[in-house]
Amino acid sequence: MVGAMAAFVVLMAACGSGAVPPTAVQTRAPLPAGRYPSRISKMVCSPEAQHEIAEAVGVTAVVQAPTWVGHRYSCRYTYPDGSFTLSVQELSSWSETYAYFRSLGATLGDAGAIPNLGQSAFATTAGSVAVRKDWKVLFVDIAGLPAQFGVPPSRSSDIAATVADVILGCWNGD
Repeated sequence: MVGAMAAFVVLMAACGSGAVPPTAVQTRAPLPAGRYPSRISKMVCSPEAQHEIAEAVGVTAVVQAPTWVGHRYSCRYTYPDGSFTLSVQELSSWSETYAYFRSLGATLGDAGAIPNLGQSAFATTAGSVAVRKDWKVLFVDIAGLPAQFGVPPSRSSDIAATVADVILGCWNGD
């Protein structure tokens, strides 16, 4: 009974009260980029994501107001000793999404796949992380972080993968 209750609490705490058990998620087609950012994109800058990221990296950020330009939702997480930027590029088809994802790898340098993250993910040569999920591409840009960051200190490239994993844990639909 105690084990079942603990599992329920963990499930309900995942990025706010909107978490849905994996078995209850219904499959549906991704939605194309629209005039306004999707609920999924807005999650990267939400108070719930900020809280989850702070717990994961051991430091609380000041998050700048998000922007929505060219179907890209973005915000900067600023700390006393550095910053990183989270962005979600919204696209309107599989071919557009694959092309955009490949162009990031070509432009920023694809340093290798990151298994079990989204539908596809890679680290850049600078240690940032790109993740493809449906018709969205999450980018964790760690250019503003020192080589070691967090409490306890970790490599900034590990922070990028951790933050991407936290955000993907919040995404439970389109």
